[in-house]
Amino acid sequence: MELKTIGILGAGAMGGGIAQVAAQAGFHVKLSDVDIKFAERALDRINDFMTRSVAKGKLQEAEKNAILGRIAPCHSVEEYADVDLVIEAIIEDLPAKMEAFKSLDRICKPEAILATNTSSMSITMIAACTGRSEKVAGMHFFNPPPLMRLVEIIRGYNTAGETVQVLAEVARKMGKTTVDVKKDSPGFVVNRILMAQLLEAIRLVEEGVASPQDVDTAVKLGLNYPMGPFELQDFTGVDIGYYVANYFYEEFKDIRWNPPQALKSLIRANRLGRKAGAGWYDYSN
Repeated sequence: MELKTIGILGAGAMGGGIAQVAAQAGFHVKLSDVDIKFAERALDRINDFMTRSVAKGKLQEAEKNAILGRIAPCHSVEEYADVDLVIEAIIEDLPAKMEAFKSLDRICKPEAILATNTSSMSITMIAACTGRSEKVAGMHFFNPPPLMRLVEIIRGYNTAGETVQVLAEVARKMGKTTVDVKKDSPGFVVNRILMAQLLEAIRLVEEGVASPQDVDTAVKLGLNYPMGPFELQDFTGVDIGYYVANYFYEEFKDIRWNPPQALKSLIRANRLGRKAGAGWYDYSN
């Protein structure tokens, strides 16, 4: 199956980044969100990113214009009737994703593949909302998609081998390295490992062993990580880690995945507006 047109549902940091790498690989992209203005803003961000690349000599102006010309902001997913593949990159909320896939299944042509960029949630449950579960899989990019090299390809219970092969080839055309996640398990590979590290880092702070800043310094210099666990959480958003930890806890019923009290307190402070948008470095001051 030759893929030419990709629909990207969700125009945030992940969706916009995926749209960019897809267009750079030569695919035509239809980008949509709850309002076309979000897709247009994503296109502006992509333009800014590539303008800097042109200034650094990494990209030619003609190439930039060609890439931008392959991305079309859309008013809604109703415009996805002719796409060959959809990559969903909306909020990390299972009911929202399930509703989205119900709509995509109704709108997209029968042979279209539907992929989700979820970082942790059940591919099988998402696929069950469609009449094409063999054509549904996870295609998990990492933030920021233009720079991060890995894509996890995740099989749901009914995902066909051909679907996995097609998605792996699409990712390779985008310049990515893929890993085949053979079992639909929460967090897949990377986030299963990462969440254990992040939660343990929070517990170290809770116990008074070290500050967030010192934990970050220790991890960066001792393990040679580019970012410490608290810097990473502040970069991606502490709410995302909280949602994923809760999801793991519900799925595994294992106390080690229960969000630590310090994380719950930070989330509550943000929701009550006392420290709206605060991260760990704010929390520790």
